[in-house]
Amino acid sequence: MPSKFQDRYRIPSTRLQNWDYGWNAIYFITICASDREHCFGKVSNKTMELSEIGLLAHQFWCEIPDHFPFICLDAFVIMPNHIHGVLIIDKDNDGHFGPKTVSDSGSGTPPSSIKPLTISSDISKTNAKSSNIHADITLGHKRFQNQGSNTISSIIGSYKSIVSKKAHPIYKDFGWQAGFYDHIVHSDREFDRIRQYIDDNPANWTNDKYFA
Repeated sequence: MPSKFQDRYRIPSTRLQNWDYGWNAIYFITICASDREHCFGKVSNKTMELSEIGLLAHQFWCEIPDHFPFICLDAFVIMPNHIHGVLIIDKDNDGHFGPKTVSDSGSGTPPSSIKPLTISSDISKTNAKSSNIHADITLGHKRFQNQGSNTISSIIGSYKSIVSKKAHPIYKDFGWQAGFYDHIVHSDREFDRIRQYIDDNPANWTNDKYFA
């Protein structure tokens, strides 16, 4: 990958209370099903086999950039009870002055096994209901009060909402664990390590901390 961290994706500090989650960065996201229930499929022979709900989760993840055009997808995987994925926010002006059109230079390359599915307009019509709760101050405190539009929280909230809407006719008790986990990627080496971790997740399933 290009050396993003020398220019567009510089992370000035790890003090996340001073970080706006609408700013340009590479975000490693983990979302879990409620009670870590195996709703999305199963791992067989170190390969993930998606259920009907898993296919929905895959489809709507692929569609995120269609509704948030400043988002670039990179590696992601749907596991039996959770999702790992990398979202890259790539707005003009580092995202400090609102969303602009994404530049081609920020695009990541998903694993070859990931193929886009049918486009839907439903995800852009949903309200973001999920929040990523941070117990810090300043910008962190403002995030708790108001997620704002075009932030990681609003994007994941919209994604969770549309998957739930489409999953409930299949399995009425489907739900998500509250919130989600995020990590801001700080270096090329870390980015490579996270990509490899995502790619290897099905093969390492029985040793995964989410395995149950």
